[in-house]
Amino acid sequence: MDQLKSSPPLNPAPLQTELIRANVRQIQRRQWQLWSSVFLVTLLLAFGLASFGLPGLLSQAQVFSSFYFGQTLRGLVGVVLLFNIYTIYQQLQINRIQRQLNNQVEALSKIEVRTEEVYKLAIMDPLTGVYNRGAGERRLDEEITRSQRHKTPLIALMFDIDGLKTINDTFGHAAGDQLIKLFAELIKKAIRGSDVAVRLGGDEFLVVLPECKLNQVHIVLGRLSGKKLEFGGQQIPIAFSAGWSNYIPGELPEALLKRADTALYVNKRAGKERSGLHVSTA
Repeated sequence: MDQLKSSPPLNPAPLQTELIRANVRQIQRRQWQLWSSVFLVTLLLAFGLASFGLPGLLSQAQVFSSFYFGQTLRGLVGVVLLFNIYTIYQQLQINRIQRQLNNQVEALSKIEVRTEEVYKLAIMDPLTGVYNRGAGERRLDEEITRSQRHKTPLIALMFDIDGLKTINDTFGHAAGDQLIKLFAELIKKAIRGSDVAVRLGGDEFLVVLPECKLNQVHIVLGRLSGKKLEFGGQQIPIAFSAGWSNYIPGELPEALLKRADTALYVNKRAGKERSGLHVSTA
């Protein structure tokens, strides 16, 4: 198998928030263009005033030039005032739109956080962070469909933690919960990002291994062997039973899981130990 590592399920991207933020950036660019235009127009008007006033000052016909210069000056000042009033109005509108967009971004961010929480509650096991049973079964259906379409191998690997009741009785249920959580973490580290880890319930786990052959399952098992839980200053060995089965084309998901589950409990009843592991295939 390839180098193995786990990855969390993907959530839908916050497209609406990114779109609003892009609009805010566009408004900011237009705001910069607006004030650049204000500066340019003011500069041009200043040059215009100078061009009209300078000839009048140099001319001998002072009365005539003063009259037209005054009229021109008042007209240009009026244009400047109107343009500035229009600019201020546009700036106020831009500020109002920016506030509205910022409020929308903030509201959407809160919705995204809540949506992500609901999403995780719907598909994730709260204790271990892997898929819950319902989500795991849906992922198994998807992988079976993919296996049929591409004619690739598929393995269903099931685990059962050994001696969990004894650990609960000896160290308390907090130790049992820590053991289940640690075992799920070990599974996630032992598999690839394309693999699917599922907590079926209690101390039972399912791992769906797409494009995996039977002789490659031992890679996962080897990465889980010899692990211990540190609890209350003590080290508790982690023992488990495992059973797996390869997908037969045309087989229903229930049949695949039943064969893997049968292999698991055959091992558990037989009590065969191989470096702390109980393993069998079906």
